[in-house]
Amino acid sequence: MKNKVKYGIGQQSFENLRHYDCLYVDKTEYIANLISSGTCYYFLGRPRRFGKSLLLSTIKCFFEGKRELFQGLDIDSMPWDWEEWPVIYIDLNRGSYSQNVEELEEFLDKFLTEQETRFGITASTKSVALRFADIIQAAHEKTGKQVVILVDEYDKPLVNNINNPELFEQNRILLSNLYSNFKSSAEHLRLVFLTGVSAFGKLSVFSSLNNISDISFDEDYSAICGITEEELVDRFQEGIAALGEANELSYDETLSQLKSYYDGYHFGKRCPDIYNPYSLLNVMQKKDFYCYWVQSGTPTLLAQLLKKSNANLEDVLHCEASRSDLSKLDVENLSIKALLYQTGYLTIKSYDRKYDLFTLGIPNEEVKTGMLEFLLPYYSGLKKDEVASTLKVLITDFEDGNPEGVMRTFQTLFAGYGNTL
Repeated sequence: MKNKVKYGIGQQSFENLRHYDCLYVDKTEYIANLISSGTCYYFLGRPRRFGKSLLLSTIKCFFEGKRELFQGLDIDSMPWDWEEWPVIYIDLNRGSYSQNVEELEEFLDKFLTEQETRFGITASTKSVALRFADIIQAAHEKTGKQVVILVDEYDKPLVNNINNPELFEQNRILLSNLYSNFKSSAEHLRLVFLTGVSAFGKLSVFSSLNNISDISFDEDYSAICGITEEELVDRFQEGIAALGEANELSYDETLSQLKSYYDGYHFGKRCPDIYNPYSLLNVMQKKDFYCYWVQSGTPTLLAQLLKKSNANLEDVLHCEASRSDLSKLDVENLSIKALLYQTGYLTIKSYDRKYDLFTLGIPNEEVKTGMLEFLLPYYSGLKKDEVASTLKVLITDFEDGNPEGVMRTFQTLFAGYGNTL
């Protein structure tokens, strides 16, 4: 009997994926390019559940010299020394940081205490910045190797408080103190790699560390996270066949359905179609087409900001923007289209070279359906449990060519909401 494919849904540890023989789409060629480029500081922005944590975990294992985990992968065939370097991993996924500033203070104190114990530093009452500086220096001196620092979701304490200016600012100050060491401790650092949603302009890592390489829009790294169509066809053949059989679809029909539901993301001027990796893994395992990524997180903040700004959804969901518009977030002058792009609800559809503008739109059917289901209660008088049946009526009227029915439903839904839609 053929072994069943293990998709490792929710598994963000590269070591565990390899240990338990789960499916892994090889991204190590990108990692090789990163670490051999001579650049020390990197930032990568991608939506949630797009593989950023797994990417950092893979880099961590590489710098820990765990070559056995990389057997058969691209990077294993390259001439590396496979030395062990001191790696400091900061995982800000662990909390929400949206109740009070003490949440982030407690996280940072626990993290710094663990690192002080690891590198033999006596606990002190110094500031966050000075404690971290001592840790970086001690790690270099103790091991004789420069330090690798990996920060997962570096901006989560900020993104979660965009609608709370006071807590946003308190968290920003704490993080700025921590991240200020990336510049002041440069002599001790081999690599600093941060992932997150956005490059916040007023955070010290971007305002003072002017040589950080933001690869979020780089063509060479456009597919470093997510699944390309080539990778889908090459690595998911068994899953595609099983999914098609379960849904009475041919192989080609299954590919077409997958493309319609989960493909369509672009992160730059010339970027291959990128499939949502979280939804792809889920549909392969559960053999059911569903809005897995959209349903895995509630975009309440986005809905609140859209309504608060009185945004015209038709304009927002199909708009133009420059790279600078999409690269950063300014909490004092928040761009809804930038936030929608960075969180994955909009993506790049085309690029106008003459005017250096991107056209944005909804990536695929999953996001389109999920957004409509979620936003309807905010823009109408519907209760959440009424959304599905109302959508059924709308879609049926569309398919039956009944424009009067469609307009009647829309008028009922959005009566009293002026030009919001």
